Amino acid sequence: MELFEVCPVCRRVSDVQTRRIGTFLSVEQTYPHCQFFRKWDSQPILGSTPAGNLQLSAAVYTTGASFFKLEKIFRAMQLKMFQYDTFRRHARTYIEPAIIHTWKTVQDSMMEQLSQQESVILGGNLRADSPGHSAKFGSYSMMDLRSNTIIDIQLVQSNEVGGSYHMEKEGLKRSLALLEARGVALDSIVTDRHPQIQKFLREANVTQYYDVWHMEKGLSKKLVKIAQSKDCEKLKKWLRSIKNHVYWTAASSTSGPERVAKWTSILNHVQDIHTHEEPVFPKCLHPTRTSRDKSKWLTAGTPAFCRLEKVLTNKRVLKDVGKLSPHFQISLLEAFHSVILRFAPKNVVFPFLGMLCRLYLAALHFNENTDRPQATTSAGEPLFRLHFPKWKKGECTAKPVKEQPTFHYVDDILDLVFEKVFQDPGSFADEVLKISIPEALSAQLETPDKKEVIDRYVTRFSQGPV
Repeated sequence: MELFEVCPVCRRVSDVQTRRIGTFLSVEQTYPHCQFFRKWDSQPILGSTPAGNLQLSAAVYTTGASFFKLEKIFRAMQLKMFQYDTFRRHARTYIEPAIIHTWKTVQDSMMEQLSQQESVILGGNLRADSPGHSAKFGSYSMMDLRSNTIIDIQLVQSNEVGGSYHMEKEGLKRSLALLEARGVALDSIVTDRHPQIQKFLREANVTQYYDVWHMEKGLSKKLVKIAQSKDCEKLKKWLRSIKNHVYWTAASSTSGPERVAKWTSILNHVQDIHTHEEPVFPKCLHPTRTSRDKSKWLTAGTPAFCRLEKVLTNKRVLKDVGKLSPHFQISLLEAFHSVILRFAPKNVVFPFLGMLCRLYLAALHFNENTDRPQATTSAGEPLFRLHFPKWKKGECTAKPVKEQPTFHYVDDILDLVFEKVFQDPGSFADEVLKISIPEALSAQLETPDKKEVIDRYVTRFSQGPV
């Protein structure tokens, strides 16, 4: 402001007036003695909107940042910031239409490529916005397992389907309907073992495989609990082997009966018996060797063996083993769910359209960085870091370090906002209006008079005697 105190012509004190809109500052300098006038703006003005304000709103939204956390940072640094209402107006008018247009354009390109293939193998799974059966939103993600890219996301609100338990089936149904309408030929789909999904895909004549990790996790939890019993402690020595056996069974088999035969062979193997009655898998494939720890072998009829046999030969387990996916898994789909947390944390409530746009941003980010190569040193050696996963109970493992992610999709959206959406927001708003937004969960509830609710308010400690 010292630059505006003195007139550059007559060197006298000038009259200075300022105007601020969010991060925008305008200074007008007038000089009554020499009639000199000067105006300075801290950033360009687009119509009546400061460009810096809109750019900041777009950058916050598209990078998955929190407006309220950024507001706290600005306040701590004593910087001026616009209000949340302004941020929401920018998002509703310009940013969200740009995100939806960008995703639809990218999705159309992916669908066109998939429709030209003879058949595709997909992976699908649901991610709820909160744990348990009280979730408001369920986002069903569909991934092309050959390219490891997210090709579709369906957002389902619980009141659309009568409860959060039914959201996964509805999300899958909508996604498959979209793929069919785009002419995509489906070979098979890999999912978890949700009962409703099993029945729906069976009735739709869609070949379904189960993700190995989901099944291994369920079995491992049961076996760990059994191994904690005093008479079943021997099972602790076999937990890792059984876990590896699940993956080997799925990867090395070409048919359902072969998977079941290999799976049940573990019951003979733990007894030091390596020939089996099944003609599909008559003997173990490992070389014959003498074990150094003879105490690890189980004996038929003992509590440990009986409880192990009961878990591994359960009717549902044997049925599901025959449908384990031999090659493609949905582990990267679980990784995508962790990416969603960066854009839509579970402790933050979003409106339907806001949640949908953040899911699209997560998919754009994931697809852009899904094939990141491993980082290397200056000498060209691959980089690793030490990792202590909780499930390994203190055991250390090496984890590859990938190169830094890129954010080209953010640049594309920002360019779209300023070059097209801001110039003609109406045409992009029409694309948003085509999205079916369900009514709020509280829409069917009767809203009482606020004063009556306040009058009835009492704390737990001021309640009268019962």
